[in-house]
Amino acid sequence: MATYTELNVEQYATFSTTIIAKNSSEETINVSGYSANSSIRKSYYSTTANNFTATVTGTSNGQITLSMSAANTALLDPGRYFYDVLITSGDGDKTRIAEGIVNVLAGVTQS
Repeated sequence: MATYTELNVEQYATFSTTIIAKNSSEETINVSGYSANSSIRKSYYSTTANNFTATVTGTSNGQITLSMSAANTALLDPGRYFYDVLITSGDGDKTRIAEGIVNVLAGVTQS
């Protein structure tokens, strides 16, 4: 079961956070040889998505870093979105490790 985590993304600012991959027993997953993907959608049924850059940053301790450049956060309208994080093993097995709400907070300064 995926861990529920709520994220706050500030519009026009660089975003980065680290998530720890855990199995259903709450044990950290060794993510050596894994890749990660993460999308943001306005609803579960939206056909358009924005993506976090999802990078495996700590293999033995299950660290996955989600990031988005300031140029990409500028493309997001303020509001509430859904996201999840999917990891894929070298064998092609896919596991959803995190999910939740992304609150995009409106920015004023755009430079």
